[in-house]
Amino acid sequence: MNAIVQSLDGELIDDSAEFFAPMSSDLIDSLIGQYKQERARIDQVAEVMAGELGGVVHYFIDGNKSERDGWYRLDKLFDPAGAIASLNSAYWQRALGLTDVLDCMPQKRRDEWHEQIRNKTAPDFEEDTVRSTIADMLASRSKFFAERVDGIFRALSGTHVTNRPEGFGKRMIISGVIDSYGSMSWSRSGYINDLRCIIAKFMGRDEPKHGATDGLIKRVRQRNGEWADIDGGALRMRIYNGAGTAHLEVHPDMAWRLNGVLASLYPMAIPPKFRERPKKAPKEHRLMQRPLPFAVVGLLASATEAREKVDDFRNPWRNIPRTRAICVYDADKGAMAEAERVLEAIGGVRDKIGNQTLFRFDYEPQAVLDEIVCSGCIPDDKSHQFYPTPEGLAAKVVQMAHIQPGMKCLEPSAGTGAIADHMPVDATHCIEVSELRASILEAKGFAVTQGDFLSLASVMKPLFDRVVMNPPFSEGRWQAHLQAAAGLVKSGGKGFWTGRLVAILPASAKGKDLLPGWDCDWYGPFDNQFAGTSVSVVILTADRVE
Repeated sequence: MNAIVQSLDGELIDDSAEFFAPMSSDLIDSLIGQYKQERARIDQVAEVMAGELGGVVHYFIDGNKSERDGWYRLDKLFDPAGAIASLNSAYWQRALGLTDVLDCMPQKRRDEWHEQIRNKTAPDFEEDTVRSTIADMLASRSKFFAERVDGIFRALSGTHVTNRPEGFGKRMIISGVIDSYGSMSWSRSGYINDLRCIIAKFMGRDEPKHGATDGLIKRVRQRNGEWADIDGGALRMRIYNGAGTAHLEVHPDMAWRLNGVLASLYPMAIPPKFRERPKKAPKEHRLMQRPLPFAVVGLLASATEAREKVDDFRNPWRNIPRTRAICVYDADKGAMAEAERVLEAIGGVRDKIGNQTLFRFDYEPQAVLDEIVCSGCIPDDKSHQFYPTPEGLAAKVVQMAHIQPGMKCLEPSAGTGAIADHMPVDATHCIEVSELRASILEAKGFAVTQGDFLSLASVMKPLFDRVVMNPPFSEGRWQAHLQAAAGLVKSGGKGFWTGRLVAILPASAKGKDLLPGWDCDWYGPFDNQFAGTSVSVVILTADRVE
């Protein structure tokens, strides 16, 4: 059965597409060869222990055991059946670990495999068995999507009336996520991870890796009973540590899709009304179409305080306060670059100690990082809206400013100089709210004023021939920044010396009469320019012709 599902933009997704990369024949051959060698050695040891030499081994055990050790029965200790069972489990574990099959398996199948490996009941790791099992997994990949949805539905608590017996609702409850000892259940976490994978498929995103939700649960449970936005607003979750339950609220645009997949398994059990798209878009539940890729979120989740070597033989390493470093050496380069851009967006300044890249902050960033890992998005209210302007866009706006020799230039909200770097350093004044980033600008040679631009602009004089800017967007702040910047542009110039302002603004600003009396032109929109946002932008050029 192929699971055909509908994405958010209406595109039909055929889930018979390959979910995971199959293990190559060379890799299987290598594992089988290693397995045969180790199994032969087990047989050799068992044969030796069954002969005359086995009669003296107990002296080795008795003479070298600690006081806490007991006696061993040699006939059981060197029983080849037990050793081979352990060998089989170890090699199946290796085989699964060398593919990403666990990432796409429904949690129920993962539980079954883990149970066999834990109890040493996995089948013999023989070539025919391995190849046929891998082939079966490949043949089953079209079932995995529907099986995941079914497994999530069956994992819902039967004792909570919020959960509907006839299908998924907006609110769902999974019990047993936290046990009576306060520990997290990795199996129940796996079902929540399956739900996130399904939603990711609807959104056209990459999927979180197996185990990615463990860290998410750890972060959410720290705020016992409080809602946390997950995965770009597609999901909300709160955890009650005492009851051990996870309450999940899916975006209304998700529940009916989940029920549509469930109906493919139980067509007579799911009423049609549960399989229909909601007639009204929810006002209170914003769904972000382009949150950060899960590969980037995973790297951010792994970020820890950077360390440096000190002259202390007892403790040669110490953590560096208010820093973060990502030490994942086999990470995808594109994902790593985007993760580093996110660290910059929340105020981090890149630095190096030896070969270690780290980011320094003016504050302790863990709370903000936790929110990003949960939501998949950069929190606007905690980032100073510092989205470093991409190289191409920065070069474009400076080019459009037509800066001439002898002109005085201003870059408000300059960050670490993404735009200013393209402007004449000896003629450009920068304003930056972050003390740490202001020091970077000074090191580059710019004249810098550290402080809030809106406060500073109210006491500054209109001295600048050119202002080039990328203001903060949230809560309409770009309008206040634009007006303040316009007040600093000199009047009275002619030709090339006419005062000009160039600004990167949200696409919704295009065509509005923002600067009456100015000669304005618009360019764009330009999509997907800033990491972790779904914002489209336009460029405004405004000449002060009065």
